[in-house]
Amino acid sequence: MRKIIITIAVILINLIIASPTYAIKIGLLTQVEEAGIGTNVDGRLIDVHTNKTVCTTTAMKGYVLVPYKNDIAIKSGGKYYTLGTESVVLRPDKDGYVSTKGKWYHGKLMIKNLNGKLTVINDIDLENYLKGVVPSEMPPSWEFEALKAQAIAARSFALANLGKQAKLGYDLKDNTEDQAYGGASSETNITNKAVDETHGLVLTYDMQIISAYYSASAGGQTSTSVWGGHVPYLRSVPSFDDNVKKNGHGVGMSQHGANNLAKQGYNAYQILQYFYQNVKFAKLNQES
Repeated sequence: MRKIIITIAVILINLIIASPTYAIKIGLLTQVEEAGIGTNVDGRLIDVHTNKTVCTTTAMKGYVLVPYKNDIAIKSGGKYYTLGTESVVLRPDKDGYVSTKGKWYHGKLMIKNLNGKLTVINDIDLENYLKGVVPSEMPPSWEFEALKAQAIAARSFALANLGKQAKLGYDLKDNTEDQAYGGASSETNITNKAVDETHGLVLTYDMQIISAYYSASAGGQTSTSVWGGHVPYLRSVPSFDDNVKKNGHGVGMSQHGANNLAKQGYNAYQILQYFYQNVKFAKLNQES
């Protein structure tokens, strides 16, 4: 996990992370027999070890990659051709998107042959990652202050859990085991605005970014127990989602509750301070 250094400011805590770009690696496909990939502009597959191009890609054309012995092979004209390496990066030649799983993503795709099967990873900066998380975790039609609260909670969870899935070769999964992530294909103007207006904001407790757990609904009361343990910044409070059946672990912020509180006039910061106790807001420092 990346080292996080914290310094005190008058209003916010400034957080300095070793990587100034806050890159994060998201597992999109894990241990599969083949992977379909592409770019919306011309692009290239680059050998991770030599940094040399091993294959070019044509805009809006799909390609199939498969594991071949200890390397990766690409399908072309009904035949497979080895790329001569077990690890490649798919990168657009100019501003554009990469694709797999039928979705578009910002950043790059890393494809690895691990133990005879392929793992596909989205290497992306944190803020663009969040733009694919917020609309996947919370309906874009919900209250704007609830969307902002979701953006801050999701950013905090991501940074607090960097390296959680390291044994699989990446930081987080793209599903609700970590956070739902739909890539650029899921983005909307309003959820992008929620991410932009909270740029770099996270929740902290005792000088550390918190793992800001949240679930769809807590069924009337949130829980303080995290899978048998206790976390000091979590408390049991009325979740303001009484008319919604419990959906999820019920720990931390209730998403339905956040939306209902926003309807009552609470802003994102009040919502978060309600669901998490004794927390402070922090701003990620953009200087390394």
